[in-house]
Amino acid sequence: MRDALLVALLVYSSFRALREPWIGVIAWTIVSIMSPHRLTWGLDELPVAAIVGGATLVGIVVSGERGRSHPWSREQIILALMMLWFTLTSFAALNTDNNLEQWKKVMKIDFMILVALFVMHSKKHIIALAWALVISVGFYGFKGGIFTLMSAGAFHVWGPPGSYIEGNNEIALALIITIPLMRFLQLNSANRWIGLGLSAGMVLSAVAALGTQSRGALLALVAMALMFWWRGPQKIRMGLLLLLLGAVLLAFMPSQWASRMGTIQTYDQDASALGRINAWSMAWNLASSNFLGGGFDVATVRNFALYAPVADDIHAAHSIYFQILGEHGFVGLLLFVLLWICTWFSAARLRNAGPSRDETRWLSQLGAMVQVSLIGYAVGGAFLSLAYFDLPYNVMILVVLGCRWHERKGWVEDGAPAPITRSRLDWSPSRLPPDRRRPL
Repeated sequence: MRDALLVALLVYSSFRALREPWIGVIAWTIVSIMSPHRLTWGLDELPVAAIVGGATLVGIVVSGERGRSHPWSREQIILALMMLWFTLTSFAALNTDNNLEQWKKVMKIDFMILVALFVMHSKKHIIALAWALVISVGFYGFKGGIFTLMSAGAFHVWGPPGSYIEGNNEIALALIITIPLMRFLQLNSANRWIGLGLSAGMVLSAVAALGTQSRGALLALVAMALMFWWRGPQKIRMGLLLLLLGAVLLAFMPSQWASRMGTIQTYDQDASALGRINAWSMAWNLASSNFLGGGFDVATVRNFALYAPVADDIHAAHSIYFQILGEHGFVGLLLFVLLWICTWFSAARLRNAGPSRDETRWLSQLGAMVQVSLIGYAVGGAFLSLAYFDLPYNVMILVVLGCRWHERKGWVEDGAPAPITRSRLDWSPSRLPPDRRRPL
């Protein structure tokens, strides 16, 4: 049943993408992040993303919608420079076994990010993309939160197999990034049931993030909660609410969860933490010795033997910053950090400019919630190798599109009067706008 449903949705979205490429971008985003085909019985090896992405590109060529002419944002320029730099570092890669495959994977993601910025432009597109991100990750938040509550937190929460967020640490960070987007959609939804559903989604996603038993997730949740409190209008009330919710959730978790979280204070005695520090040292030494870095996938026996303090303790970087540093050198790290700094300030611009008009107040909420998401990514990502995961880049898309919409006064375009339908009980011409009144 689920296989047939996925095929039907795939065919429908691909045909819609031929006429409206932005729908193809939405479908590609859901497939790429949620990996629904991984949850089926016979479609897990189907190139779903390639099918939807191909239909989107064909749609750009054959449809009348060719995007809008606008100058590239600084985020787009930096992302394009990153793609060029990653290509250059791949030619000089120290490990050629998996380098090409990883390069193609990253280029596909970044290219589709640029495609999204080309074909999307309206408020409808921004809201639709936010919903796509929330649905893609929130599905696992609902499922994982209920699983954690039913099992009393005794088992780990995992993500979809074969995806970027398969591991417990990875799905935890994805949930943390998504929770503020749920709040944004809740603030902009007039439907009471949707608002309640999003409230449940935020709570269950937080429970699921704790249920992953990820120490990085705990730190990111604390940082995000502090950001929520700082930006909240009623700090005393919000602070008490967050403390109460946190106390309830922490009291619910089992003793083994508390023991694992306690190792944050004794990292110097924890083998996993020491392994990460060893990997970070290797990445620093490798980048110091190689201007271009080591290329994709540098966690090899040879590289650790040459650059790590402990040669036989081989680990992935487990940090977005040291992952980029080891694979693409200091230039790559500079571009990566600069991208997120620019995104942060663009979000701040939205947050400050939005309240100036009723039509743009939603932009202020978008900018504020994106900054909370970025805090979660910056803190949680310090302990995870998710530098190429497309969810944060889609958050960046929301900011860039929001800035463009504000700069060109998008509320004028979106505010065109809708067709008036008169009730059978009211035929008075005075109820119609002046330009639509006709003499009886």
